[in-house]
Amino acid sequence: MPDNILIPYGRQYIDASDIEAVIDVLRSDWLTQGPAIERFEHEVARYCGSAHAIAVSNGTAALHLACLALKVGPGDLVWTTPNTFVASANCALYCGADIDFVDIDPRTFNMSPELLAAKLEEAEEQGRLPKVVVPVDFGGQPCQLKQIALLGKRYGFRVLEDASHALGAEYCGAKVGSNTYSDITIFSFHPVKIMTTGEGGMALTNDSELARRLRLLRTHGITRDPSAMSGASQGSWYYEQLELGFNYRMTDIQAALGASQLQKVDQFIARRRQLARQYDCALRGLPLRPAEQMEGCCSAYHLYVICLEPERTARARRDVFSGLRQAGIGVNVHYIPVHTQPFYRRRGFKPEDFPNSLRYYEGAISLPLYYGLTDEQQQYIIEKLKEQLIA
Repeated sequence: MPDNILIPYGRQYIDASDIEAVIDVLRSDWLTQGPAIERFEHEVARYCGSAHAIAVSNGTAALHLACLALKVGPGDLVWTTPNTFVASANCALYCGADIDFVDIDPRTFNMSPELLAAKLEEAEEQGRLPKVVVPVDFGGQPCQLKQIALLGKRYGFRVLEDASHALGAEYCGAKVGSNTYSDITIFSFHPVKIMTTGEGGMALTNDSELARRLRLLRTHGITRDPSAMSGASQGSWYYEQLELGFNYRMTDIQAALGASQLQKVDQFIARRRQLARQYDCALRGLPLRPAEQMEGCCSAYHLYVICLEPERTARARRDVFSGLRQAGIGVNVHYIPVHTQPFYRRRGFKPEDFPNSLRYYEGAISLPLYYGLTDEQQQYIIEKLKEQLIA
């Protein structure tokens, strides 16, 4: 981050209770593969209303393992949205599958259920339906998952909800992560997210078989459970590798921090929602628009994104962005559409393939939003943004 940035777009909040939780683990006998992991998993599952939670090293690992648990492999097709971080698409390629995209709803910046339905109808005619669809709860607002799940039942795909931004969000009266309309939901605990474990992630599911596979694949595909072994155990030291798995474990240090942070997560979200409402009021009437909040959705507000309306302002996004940065405000852009990245263009995608995502990207700016942002700092951001737009 440049030296002149005074207000970042996002940051963690760590207090004395978090530090003490980590110190307690550092003084214990277990730094990894110990009891703090299971305790953290249990607490996240209880908070979200899910039957199972599997802690992993980061959100990308959670996506990868979820695809493997859903038996995504060569010859399969996975669909996600262009308006996301590259990990939402890369997870399919890690498994040898193919990837495609569904354009966003320009009102919500999330995957459009209507465009998904139209693409599925065409794909059925071509005999090339997806095995898994990965909707992304962009900025903390849940996708319209009920419609997506109904399409999944009709066309036979599984739903892997990328809720990296949406811990604590609610959809149709239930917490994101309850898996009411998803087979697996994943979270990220990166420092700029709703809460943090440093790095870290979590996969949640109500399916016991998917949970078993997620746990197995997280730790090299190895089991010490005699009932799962191919033969008799040779002793208490004995283990067997049943599948090709990975070392995607979370440490007890991270889990202790996560469990402490989770106790404050509703407090974090309440403040984020308050700040979002203040942005909404202060920015009304300017040549920009935030995401429209859909009925039945209650965002966790990981991000507060504005989309400049070029027909109403003479200043380009680049100029507004640079002016805010020069004022010490660490604005950012989420996201460069995945299909426009050089890697994906070499796979045959063209920028114009998903026009809603491209149009959104050309005007998008993420304003600072985090628990520790003060009202005074927010007012400064608003004043400087108005100066940029009115100049």
